[in-house]
Amino acid sequence: MSKERSVFQQFRKKTYIVIYGTNTIAGKAFDLILLGVILLSILLTMMETVQSFETKYHDIRIALEWGITIFFTIEYFLRIISINKPLKYIFSFYGIIDLIATLPMYLAQVFAGSGVLSIVRSLRLLRLFKVLNHPQFTGQSQQLKDALLASKGKILVFIYFVLISTVLIGSIMYVVEGRENGFTSIPTSIYWTIVTLTTVGYGDISPVTPLGQFLASLVMILGYGVIAVPTGIVSAELAKTDQKLAIIDKNPCADCGAEGHQENAKFCHQCGNNLLDD
Repeated sequence: MSKERSVFQQFRKKTYIVIYGTNTIAGKAFDLILLGVILLSILLTMMETVQSFETKYHDIRIALEWGITIFFTIEYFLRIISINKPLKYIFSFYGIIDLIATLPMYLAQVFAGSGVLSIVRSLRLLRLFKVLNHPQFTGQSQQLKDALLASKGKILVFIYFVLISTVLIGSIMYVVEGRENGFTSIPTSIYWTIVTLTTVGYGDISPVTPLGQFLASLVMILGYGVIAVPTGIVSAELAKTDQKLAIIDKNPCADCGAEGHQENAKFCHQCGNNLLDD
């Protein structure tokens, strides 16, 4: 019994190195193969909606889809059994995405048309950052994340101001232009304001009166501020972000699989596992 347990533990260890490891040749090869399979799955899902392709290659597509589904299913269970704390992985962001990626073809057997949900597998492309687990990429992504979190409050206040402005301007435009000029209701006028403010300008509604055109000009000018202000807020936070946070290229935590630890980190930032014992 102990021999069988030892064999299983060795299998878990080797599987962990291949699936979660980023420094080994086998680990990087697996990540590249995984990304290739994900891209193939996304391509097949998109081509399914092309009638001429689907009519001609339906059987081949289905066979490939089942092959991809089985590959994802086996990979998902290997990830669970190879990590010390499987629940950490199962309920993590990547764990939930990996589970969803295995379901479309199974669901398609019960609910017709649900196979198109395979496009959700595109979220697994986020694992590209794992393949590019280089200090430069990891450090810059952490810096951007910190800047976005630091500027969250200012951006929310700005969005709140924009929402109030759109309601106010939309209401004024409804009064100024009226139903005869296409502004049939306040919600319709607010829609026009948002479209104009974001510089999209579909042109389906446009002011006719001089006062309405003047207000529209102000909204267009304000639209450039809507683009510039959030960019400036995030840029300012990026400039203040500590450049000394050195992120090293190391294997993930053996307990939960978390990555991106600081150079002098002794414990996992997610589960608290001692990294020195890994």
